[in-house]
Amino acid sequence: MKWKSVQHWIEYALLRLAVGTLIRIPRRTADRMGAALGRLGYSPLRIRRNVVEANLLKAFPGQAQEWRDDIARRAYEHLGREMLAMLRLSRLDREDIISQTAFTDEGDADALYRAKGKGAVIVVGHFGNWELGAATMAARGYPLDVIAQRQANPYFDRYLVAARERLGVRVIERSRAPKEGLRGLRQGRLVVFGADQNAGRSGVFVPFFGHLASTHRGAALMAIRTGAPVIMALPLRQPDGTYLTRVELIEANPESIHEDNDVAMEILTARFTARLEGAIREHPDQYLWHHRRWKTRPPS
Repeated sequence: MKWKSVQHWIEYALLRLAVGTLIRIPRRTADRMGAALGRLGYSPLRIRRNVVEANLLKAFPGQAQEWRDDIARRAYEHLGREMLAMLRLSRLDREDIISQTAFTDEGDADALYRAKGKGAVIVVGHFGNWELGAATMAARGYPLDVIAQRQANPYFDRYLVAARERLGVRVIERSRAPKEGLRGLRQGRLVVFGADQNAGRSGVFVPFFGHLASTHRGAALMAIRTGAPVIMALPLRQPDGTYLTRVELIEANPESIHEDNDVAMEILTARFTARLEGAIREHPDQYLWHHRRWKTRPPS
C-alpha cells in the first residue's frame, strides 16, 4: 500500500474517532473545546495567520490594529467551534437539527417557501455555519442539491457525501455542476452554490470590500439560463449556540436583468457578493478570513 493511501486511512480513522467522541459530549462542551482549538491555531501555531491578517487589513483599513487583532482571534475561535459542530452534524437527525436552528422572519424569508417545488439558486458564503445552513433547509423538507468540490482524501470524501445525503442533501461534484445543477433546477430543486472563493482567471471580477475579487460564475449563469430566483442564505451562530438563517431574495427574475448574458451575469454576481459583504461587516468574526480571496488579480 502506498504511503498516500496509508496517510488517508490514518486521517479517516482519526476523523471517525473524533466524531465518535464529540457526539458523546454536551454541545456546549464541544463549543468550548472548538474555541480552544481555534485559539491554538491563532497563537502559538499561527496557522495561516499571515493570510488572515492581510485580508482583514485589506477589508478594514480604517480600523485600529487592536480591532483587527480582536476580530482575527475571534474568527479563529469561531472556525474551531464550527469545525467541531460540522463533525457532530454527521450524527444528528432531522429533529436535532430543527431544534437548534430557525429561519428569520424578516425581509424576504418567504422567498424560500415560494421557491419550493419551482427551483431556486441558493447562494452561500463561508460565513456562519454553511454546512448547517444546508442541513436546516433539507431537514425542513426542501429538495436540496449542493455543488461541492471533491476532497483530496477519498475516504473522507465518501464519508462527507454519505453524511450530507443522510440529512437529505444531494451532492453534485463541481465538475458536473453545469449539467446536474441545471437538471436539478428544472426538477424544482434548490441548488446551493458557495460563491465567495477565488475563482482564478475563469472567474468574473466584482467588488468585494472595495477590491475586485475573482468570483465563480456558476450561480449567476445557472439562474440566468433558467430564470430561477437567486436567494442568499446566511446561517448565523447566535450567542446561545443555536443558529438563525437569514434568507434574502437577491433577484426574482435573473433572466430579465439585461439582454447580454455576460453583463447580466456580472451584475447578478456583484449583487449577491455585495450582500454577503454587508453581512460580513455586521459579523466579521463569523467569516472565513483564512482563504486568499484576492489571490487572482484582474488583467491591467
